[in-house]
Amino acid sequence: MSQGLRLVMLADTHVPARARQLPTEVWDEVERADVVLHAGDWVTPLLLDELEARSARLVGVWGHSHIPWDTEHEGLRLLNPGSPTDRRREPYRTFLTCTVADGVLRDVTLHRL
Repeated sequence: MSQGLRLVMLADTHVPARARQLPTEVWDEVERADVVLHAGDWVTPLLLDELEARSARLVGVWGHSHIPWDTEHEGLRLLNPGSPTDRRREPYRTFLTCTVADGVLRDVTLHRL
């Protein structure tokens, strides 16, 4: 079995409108990741430029709710990392990490900030 790809999933960062910068814990995970998935909302392309500079690979996906979610329906895994900068009605700011090895999503972890 291969070690797999380390993924970081972010959403609803709103930098710099709601936060000046991403939390240090997020940047630490970004720098260790093989792939960073960002599900929007981002306010300025400068954050995407910085993510791209500090990550091995950046992929944008769609999101908006700020609500962490991990469920499976009829074999489809649905993940939402929440927001690392704006918790809205949630008790914590959050993001996700996981690995993909041999075509299987493993070690999905919700990080609370």
